[in-house]
Amino acid sequence: MSRSVLKAILLVLMRVLYRPVVEGVERIPGEGPVILAGNHVTFIDSMFLSLVVRRQVYFIGKDEYVTGKGVKGRLMAWFFTTCGMIPVDRDGGHGGVAALMTGRRVLDEGRIFGIYPEGTRSPDGRLYRGRTGIARLALMTGAPVVPFAMIGTDKVQPGGTGMPRLAPVTIRFGTPLHFARYEGMDRDRYVLRAVTDEVMSQVMHLSGQEYVDIYATKAKAA
Repeated sequence: MSRSVLKAILLVLMRVLYRPVVEGVERIPGEGPVILAGNHVTFIDSMFLSLVVRRQVYFIGKDEYVTGKGVKGRLMAWFFTTCGMIPVDRDGGHGGVAALMTGRRVLDEGRIFGIYPEGTRSPDGRLYRGRTGIARLALMTGAPVVPFAMIGTDKVQPGGTGMPRLAPVTIRFGTPLHFARYEGMDRDRYVLRAVTDEVMSQVMHLSGQEYVDIYATKAKAA
């Protein structure tokens, strides 16, 4: 089954079951490289994001999703890669670099790359500090950043596991952010933090979440 056919089937199912409210999707450029950056509240976020955006969205996923054995493992691998997931070993010492270079390759090819700057799912529904990889990608490639917010998907799949439930879902897209004024400064840590914080500020505005100025991984560890 081709990617377009699978997307069409899933899109019909999503509209019938969830009737998601989608706001501002027309703000996503119709061509050229684009970074979609948003909050991450549950595992199913990437599927909803891929379905509501007309263009194909590519995103990073754990390689364990495509390395399963047997029929179930092969079906999972086919499903995730067909949906636009690019598997990367993020647990290794060079996982962050591999993810960054994968994103750059996607953008250099003029495609859309989806990223969750928090780096992991929110442990409690709040919005956490963004990691600066999003800023490096934007400055290295010159791609505009379109902030987005997933609202209600945590009710569809609480805790990120189990069968999806029926619940209202809203997906909001903001105005594209351009950072040409920082060209050539992708190694300046102060610039990277400023760009990242600007993106996260827009995500917070779109989602209405409470902001917490620590990394989500530290909150989970605590």
